[in-house]
Amino acid sequence: MTSRIRNQSVLVAGGAGFLGSHLCDRLLAEGARVLCIDNLLTGSLDNLERAFSHPRFEFILADVVKPLPGRITRRRFDRIYNLACAASPPLYQADPEHTLLTSVLGTKHLLDLSEAKAARFLLTSTSEIYGDPHVHPQPETYWGNVNSTGPRACYDEGKRCAETLSFDFDRAGRGEVRVARIFNTYGPRLSAEDGRVVSNLVSQALAGADITVFGDGSQTRSFCYVADLVGGLMALMEHDGPQPGPINLGNPTELTVRELVEVVLELTGSSSEVTHAPLPTDDPRRRRPDISKAATVLDWRPSTSLTQGLNATIDWFDQQARARKVASAADGVALSA
Repeated sequence: MTSRIRNQSVLVAGGAGFLGSHLCDRLLAEGARVLCIDNLLTGSLDNLERAFSHPRFEFILADVVKPLPGRITRRRFDRIYNLACAASPPLYQADPEHTLLTSVLGTKHLLDLSEAKAARFLLTSTSEIYGDPHVHPQPETYWGNVNSTGPRACYDEGKRCAETLSFDFDRAGRGEVRVARIFNTYGPRLSAEDGRVVSNLVSQALAGADITVFGDGSQTRSFCYVADLVGGLMALMEHDGPQPGPINLGNPTELTVRELVEVVLELTGSSSEVTHAPLPTDDPRRRRPDISKAATVLDWRPSTSLTQGLNATIDWFDQQARARKVASAADGVALSA
């Protein structure tokens, strides 16, 4: 794959986010020229610290909801990755209108750009399009069980509409489209404030705070390490041949939130107590991808064990916490001087 990606001109929308920044790093390592655009509502320039050291990397502050500026549209691109959307419930529910428009208008603007540049386009969709599923595990053929008027609909239905736009674009012969349905992903650069289950548990355990479990903890999730997921995205983008349709990307190992808590407590050595809070509205009870299509079409499977991935994630969270303490102490000294 390296030989194909070397010297490609790649646009990554949402590239300052958790997943997008890892994708930028990997593309740069493979020899691509990368333009990252992000509105920084949920992303952070800190995530791009490694990318900024590359001469083949550039960042432009832009919101894909608005028409793309000329300094983007005048360029040539071989590949366009659309990762532009908040992905955790607290963040995408903070401004549901903008979340929905990011998926709909943002995808439309990026599809138009891909048509103008004859660039292959990849949409990062989500397992949330399956809603609270009645079919388990979830194959790509399952149409889902989504509450179209609930508090999560801005994200769920936005991504479903983005898929519709993308596949209609492809059927009309206006370009090549790839669609990935991403399941729970974790790793370094997750924000402690974004409300995802791994970041919540790890940050609380390291701080010795009470660990919050929503509901009774019997709900299940399947967690994929970020490096594996990025490899899947790139394999899908570089897949040639007929339109493969949507492809699930995730780790098929399923565990309950209670089981995840036990693993995090063991790995961190934390003595945090577990507390319970009401289950959020429309929170899926079970979530596990059927990745047989990814294995067949892309020859892709995740390879990082939960223990390996969590250890790397815990180390990163611990380093961030220590850095914040040092910075806080330095600020205190400066103020008292």
